[in-house]
Formats: sequence, C-alpha cells, structure tokens
Amino acid sequence: MRDIKSLSATDVDELARGGGWGFAKPAELNGYPGPSHVLQMKDRLGLTDDQLLKVQKAFDLMQVQASEEGKVFVEAERELDAAFRSGAITESALRNLVATAEASRSRLRFIHLAAHLEVTRLLDDGQITAYGEHRGYSK
Repeated sequence: MRDIKSLSATDVDELARGGGWGFAKPAELNGYPGPSHVLQMKDRLGLTDDQLLKVQKAFDLMQVQASEEGKVFVEAERELDAAFRSGAITESALRNLVATAEASRSRLRFIHLAAHLEVTRLLDDGQITAYGEHRGYSK
C-alpha cells in the first residue's frame, strides 16, 4: 500500500533529504572519497581546518542540490505511478513520464558524483589512502 509503488517510504525520505541512494558507488568504490564519510572521519584523516571547511561546504551544497532534485525525482515517479494506476496510460505519455523521471535521476547522480570529485581534489594522497582503508576498500 505504498504511495508510490516503485519507491519505499525510506527511499522517499532519503531522496527528499538529499541522501546518496547509492548514486555515487562508481566514485566511492574507485577511490574517490565522499563528503559525508570524509566529515565523519575528519580526525582519522587529519583534515586541516581549511580542508574541513571546504569539505563541509561541498557537502552542504551537495545536500541542498540533491534534496531539491530528489523531490523532483519523487514527484516524477509519483506521476508515472499515477499514470499506470489510472489504467489509461498511452505509449506517448509513458515516453514523456519516463524521460522526465530519468532526467531527474541523471541530475541526482551527477550531483552526488560531482561531490566526490570535489572532495577528492581537497585531499592529499595519504588521506585518500587512509579513507579507503577505513572504509574497507583496497585497490
């Protein structure tokens, strides 16, 4: 009895708050640290005050952008679900609804992946290595 059958309440909450929803896995799993985890590990990574400020700024920007776009994506999925629920969806309408939802998903993924790029530029090689070790990754 979900509001949007393709999204759980947890999914909707995560998207609306700007959560990662797994969008940045290609970056994360290939050695590009994410802002949220870097902030959590700031002491272990030995971030300087300047790094901490810049990572926090990258995180905050990502959070705002992802939250705004997450709401757009949820609404697009709501409209797609409603179209099927109506029983009167056409192929043309389907094409448009899917294109809208996928364009939003693409923007969300870009927002999260771009934050990993930004944060990686702020860290030195030793910090990136330590991040990977702390997260349990090995190259």
